[in-house]
Amino acid sequence: MRALNIAVIAVPLFLLSGLPPAQGQTNPTVQTISATEASEHVGEHVTVCGRVAARYTATTSPGTPTFVSLDRSGREAVFTILIWRDDRSRVGHVPESGKVCATGMITAYRGTPEIVLRDSHSWFVPR
Repeated sequence: MRALNIAVIAVPLFLLSGLPPAQGQTNPTVQTISATEASEHVGEHVTVCGRVAARYTATTSPGTPTFVSLDRSGREAVFTILIWRDDRSRVGHVPESGKVCATGMITAYRGTPEIVLRDSHSWFVPR
């Protein structure tokens, strides 16, 4: 009977451990870094936080991508959040100003590190 009680408690805790953090919270199992540190973490699954510097939607490009630059924009960009048109409704509205964090695998496009957002659980506004 004691083993059954432990299983009843342990199984729900195990299942909850895989849930994403609530909006505005970091996941303690994922490293959090600044946008300027992102280039040192390409290929890693991390949370990147920074201040929105620019937002641009390429309406004439295939996939209609939206680019959100953190900390610096243009040629000086240090990190980009990428949202494809097909994912936009699942991602929701990423703020156009203020601080934001994105969680995922960092890749690099033309030398600039980026995370592609797929849903609303992959980004948050820090408290």
